[in-house]
Amino acid sequence: METESETRRNETGSDRRGRDVVVVGGGVAGLSAAVFTARHGLDTLVVDAGGSVLRRNARLENFPGFPGGVDARRLLDLLGEQVDTAGADRIDGRVTRVERLDAPPEDGDGGARRFAVETESGDRFAAAHVVAASKNGVGYLTDLAGVDVLDRGKAYLDADERGRTGVEGLYAAGRLARKPHQAAVCAGHGAEVGVTLLEDADRPFYHDWVAPDGYFTDRGRDLPPGCEEIDATERRERAADGRETMQSSFADPHPDPQETHPSLEE
Repeated sequence: METESETRRNETGSDRRGRDVVVVGGGVAGLSAAVFTARHGLDTLVVDAGGSVLRRNARLENFPGFPGGVDARRLLDLLGEQVDTAGADRIDGRVTRVERLDAPPEDGDGGARRFAVETESGDRFAAAHVVAASKNGVGYLTDLAGVDVLDRGKAYLDADERGRTGVEGLYAAGRLARKPHQAAVCAGHGAEVGVTLLEDADRPFYHDWVAPDGYFTDRGRDLPPGCEEIDATERRERAADGRETMQSSFADPHPDPQETHPSLEE
């Protein structure tokens, strides 16, 4: 039977409703950005062409929270599940073009749908914001006026430290924003880009924090945007769910064969 995650991942572009956010790329930067935008209620779609370079990594030894290291493929799988849990959708596909819409559709929660995102298979999505997290792939942005591509032997987008490009509503995350080739750094930058997007969209946001019951309200404070309080019962239930997820995820070796550099494959 197909799991909920697989159902999301196998969606097609027949769902052509506008999106608040389209993330191009399913590596750690893109997935981290999607977690933050989706958890805060923006309708988020991740378009993943596959082939994340992280899957070639035999073992991640310096990712925070894993003192014994972690299988890089398992980490990506878990990030994908986290995106699903946050409420975003994921599809397999290669984005071939992003262009401005002359007459944007009506606003969604995240603002005017000012971009059209097209995939290789002919799917087309309107989006208020686009997060480019496609490592060094920039060909799909060549028709978008105002994009500044930097050639440093590989292609990067000119963006500020928080991922904003010269095109309003277009962000660059991770390696595409010239961040170091480290999974932890790119994941963190993806999260920062997600938060930056929320701020630019005028979405009330304090920080993504689950606090103990009464942490704010017992001090006479309103619950800040982006936060929630949970009681002891809810805390125990979430902790049990988290343990079950992690135990089942790491109970067996990753089922896929280890990938290597494409030039070494027969």
